[in-house]
Amino acid sequence: MPTPPPREVLLFTLEGQRYALPTGDVRELVRAVRLTPLPRAPAVVEGLLNLRGELLPVLDMRRRFRLPARPLSSSDHLVVAQAGSRRVALRVDRAEGLLELEPALFDDTPRALPGVGYVAGALKLTDGLVLVHDLRTFLSEAEALELEEALEREGAPR
Repeated sequence: MPTPPPREVLLFTLEGQRYALPTGDVRELVRAVRLTPLPRAPAVVEGLLNLRGELLPVLDMRRRFRLPARPLSSSDHLVVAQAGSRRVALRVDRAEGLLELEPALFDDTPRALPGVGYVAGALKLTDGLVLVHDLRTFLSEAEALELEEALEREGAPR
């Protein structure tokens, strides 16, 4: 059964390109802070964030979208979100805000295209298309397992 379209999304930017996440997956926004390296984690994991005592893996959106690497900046935002059974943080250049969706704006066609397994659909906005990402499929099974093993070695609870 297909996932119902989101009713509201969080818009964010990377390298001037806009993307979106369903707000049902988003928990909070925090300013970027120094990250702790996580040895033997998958390449898509940038490090660990200690958020009020909870250790969260920070996923490198730039690497996943094949954008040029950039050092962490104090102006970056971290989107704390639910990716399946695990809370994660996503480093983005800037969180733009929330957008309430009319059903006609959402198109789930992109999810059927090869190579876009972590895309839930696209928003057809007046200023262009915005891909909506599905965090449940953002990590491959192998990456998720590798991340779990790395976190266990660091003593981070599931």
